[in-house]
Amino acid sequence: MNIKHLTNILPPQDGAAKITALAWSPNNVKLAVSTAERIVLLFDETGERKDKFSTKPADSKYGKKSYLVKAIAFSPDSTKIAVGQTDNIIYVYRIGEEWGEKKVICNKFVQSSQVTCLTWPLEGPIVFGLLEGKVRAANIKSNKSHTLYQTDSYVVSLTPNLRGTAFLSGHADGSVVRYYVSDDPYAEPQGKIISHPVPPYAMAWTNNNIIIAGCDKRIIMYNKSGKIHQQFDYSRDETEREFTTAVTSPSGQALVIGSYDRLRIFDYNTSRGMWDVKANREFQGFYTITALAWKRDGSRLVCGTLCGAVELFDSVLSHSSTAPSNQSWSHVHVKHIFSIPCWQVSLLLVNMTLLLLDVTTDTRTREPEDRKAPIRGSIH
Repeated sequence: MNIKHLTNILPPQDGAAKITALAWSPNNVKLAVSTAERIVLLFDETGERKDKFSTKPADSKYGKKSYLVKAIAFSPDSTKIAVGQTDNIIYVYRIGEEWGEKKVICNKFVQSSQVTCLTWPLEGPIVFGLLEGKVRAANIKSNKSHTLYQTDSYVVSLTPNLRGTAFLSGHADGSVVRYYVSDDPYAEPQGKIISHPVPPYAMAWTNNNIIIAGCDKRIIMYNKSGKIHQQFDYSRDETEREFTTAVTSPSGQALVIGSYDRLRIFDYNTSRGMWDVKANREFQGFYTITALAWKRDGSRLVCGTLCGAVELFDSVLSHSSTAPSNQSWSHVHVKHIFSIPCWQVSLLLVNMTLLLLDVTTDTRTREPEDRKAPIRGSIH
């Protein structure tokens, strides 16, 4: 897997203007960008800005600049966005299905301390971490929140698993806790599973590994039980700086980790059960990478920076050898199929069948129906 830069969808500012959060909608239609001005911008999949809305403080008497947006997340049905703020509140905005629909606050959850991170798993409630170390859940139907568990350390990161049934919380003391929010046939034991040497600000979870990176300039892959499986040490690389954010592809077969002016790309080698370094992409003038998000169909990666830029990339997974010399065709790898809705899979299979037509004789090259092998696939 590699990435190809498509376009800049938000230009950089002259000074610090941190992109605090990015989120793709589960239906692959909308991209939400949280800016330093506390505004959420909405783009389509091509990077064209379509809509926006301003967030609001928990108490208007403190003014519009009394807080920061720390995290945003789409609801599983893609019609709502949860916004976590430093003024001890989470707002849920109903944005609707179509562009331009009126934005309405449908839920608010007041907390006892600052919201530091937030995620909305596909199979559960809104999950968020607090400065005081609590990890809590918010139910939009009852409009109530409750504590899932209490720790003594500031929550620095949250990441869900690929099935959306569980999440990991990373804490400032290096501890990582696993927790399930819905039934999962592949569930592993809950509780504290890792003691990482530095705060796990950059964390991702695939079917096979938990990947953590941070200020020590090391990337460590843990197995499901929390034992070190593999690591990449860049601590002696004077050109590298701390790792700030991480994201995996929807299939869990690719990994991107951001730092300063750099994205490191890794592929999972299924035959060896190990991660391979695929590419090291450097971008002059990006400065610190503050946010990453991968489109659920695997086709797009978006990157936010400290100076307010948002860059859109294509996930280049293979190239057609039959393309003309002046063209390059990028495709979504077959490993990504299992993260795509069923109707899209059906359409993809139809398109794959049509590609088997002999363009010179207009005859079909498919095997007869009684000789075709069934197509099987599973997620592990």
